Amino acid sequence: MTSRPLKPVRRFPIGMTLATVIAFAILCGLGVWQVQRLHWKEGLLAKIAALQAAPPQPINQALSGGPLGPEIDFTRVQADCPNAETAAFIKLFTVSKDGAPGFRVITACSLSGGRYHTVLLDRGFVAQEQASDLKPGTRTLNQPVVGVLRRGDLKNFMTPQNMPEQGLWYWRDIPAMAAALHATDPAPTFLMLERPAPVSGPPTPAAVPVDIPNNHLGYALTWFGLAATLLGVYLASLWRRFQD
Repeated sequence: MTSRPLKPVRRFPIGMTLATVIAFAILCGLGVWQVQRLHWKEGLLAKIAALQAAPPQPINQALSGGPLGPEIDFTRVQADCPNAETAAFIKLFTVSKDGAPGFRVITACSLSGGRYHTVLLDRGFVAQEQASDLKPGTRTLNQPVVGVLRRGDLKNFMTPQNMPEQGLWYWRDIPAMAAALHATDPAPTFLMLERPAPVSGPPTPAAVPVDIPNNHLGYALTWFGLAATLLGVYLASLWRRFQD
């Protein structure tokens, strides 16, 4: 009489399960993070949309109060800067939304009767091939400038070092830029010019981006979809393991 071969004992795959749990948690965490980013981006877009029709407030009023936090971003203000086009300027290297290299033209605007003595005024974008011909103008402004306050992007490990002595600027270092422009006690934010635009030629004011992508919902669905796929593969593998 022949004996029937015994089926091998299938042990529960602890290692695979642990790896799956860790990967599943990471994927779900990334999905939740993208949902949070979605709510943040929707709030930002709503703020920018409201800003489009918001009347400007005096800059000293906007800059008064406690420490200036992220909420100061995109606040529309007006300020008296009669020498905005005639004053000395520095050029901040950047890339336009179309990928063209160029510069943001930065000058200093004097403030009186407020918390700060000056604010750095970003007059707009000039293409790289036009930058060498850019010189201070001769027109004194007889009207306030209008723009939005922006704190600017922070330097990261990919950003080159500024070289003020060579006139090379790659990130918005307010104290160093103010020193180069001989501006005292600068506000810790930039005034991004909306109007008036120069009578002729660059720079072109570009204060508030009008086309900010909001793809966070798609990213969140991708991460949650990968998490669901991973779970399905794990359960299928577990089912086959104990069915064989």
